[in-house]
Amino acid sequence: MAFAAPGEAPIQCSASPQGLKPHPFCATCGTAEAVPFQNRRVIRRFPGHGNCGTALACCAALALAAGFATGCGHHREASQPPPQATAPEPQPTPPATEANIPESTRPARIAPTPAPRGGVSEADREYIASHRPVFSEEGYATWYTAPYKGRRAANGEVFSDYAMTAAHRTLPMGSLIVVTNLGTGQSGAMRITDRGPFVEGRILDLSMASAKATGIYRSGMAMVRLEVYETPKSISIGGRWCVQIGAFHSERKAIRLKEQLLRRYPGSNVIEFPGEDSYWVRIRPEGDDRTEAELIARHVRPAEGEAFLTRLD
Repeated sequence: MAFAAPGEAPIQCSASPQGLKPHPFCATCGTAEAVPFQNRRVIRRFPGHGNCGTALACCAALALAAGFATGCGHHREASQPPPQATAPEPQPTPPATEANIPESTRPARIAPTPAPRGGVSEADREYIASHRPVFSEEGYATWYTAPYKGRRAANGEVFSDYAMTAAHRTLPMGSLIVVTNLGTGQSGAMRITDRGPFVEGRILDLSMASAKATGIYRSGMAMVRLEVYETPKSISIGGRWCVQIGAFHSERKAIRLKEQLLRRYPGSNVIEFPGEDSYWVRIRPEGDDRTEAELIARHVRPAEGEAFLTRLD
């Protein structure tokens, strides 16, 4: 038995009750050690000890001697060091996704940006006819389709192959644009409702309807001129930004990069998520700050893929 620590409940002795009686001198637990019953019968073998006090004295002496002979179990066990508590084995940390991040620490959600039915309206076409573009760029455009029915685009609405829409990495969501195929001269008006393409050297991903209108559906890719006529927010000032990195063929490499970014940018929100046959990492700097996102995009050198500066709103 071990001594009870101050403030703890007394430790119960393990002495068997058969043939034993409680030891009256164990102050630790009140019952601790026990003395054999045969020690009590020795009193009868002392002749002339009729005096009760003398008999009791002899009994006490014999009991004390027996205690010294056997020793108190408390003192024997107290010399043994207490068992050392072992730390629990660390549990693997699940991938950090927006689904398992506590609500209080999640970054603010991006409000949906609805587009007109079909992508553009008659009023949009009239606006284009009476205004000049405010921004233009040239580059390669491709087209894409949703990997499954009901998939939502980045603007929060269900993606449709039959709407005149497109994906761009940095134009404000809902921007009204005109895309012209520089090889054929075909053009079409459309809205930015999604983000991409996340491939170096490409500036636009078109819906199937947009690709057919601009003569890109069959070829799959073409050099285009993109002209911006209207944006709900400023192109060059403000906005909410992130950096999307990938694609990774190995989930292990994506998770490793996520962990490195969390250590390097502790105030940022970093997630790893699957794509089509690939994995991606997205980092949102504190406050979705554009300057910080641009800095991250310049410095990140992923093992696979590229780092793409991407607007969220």
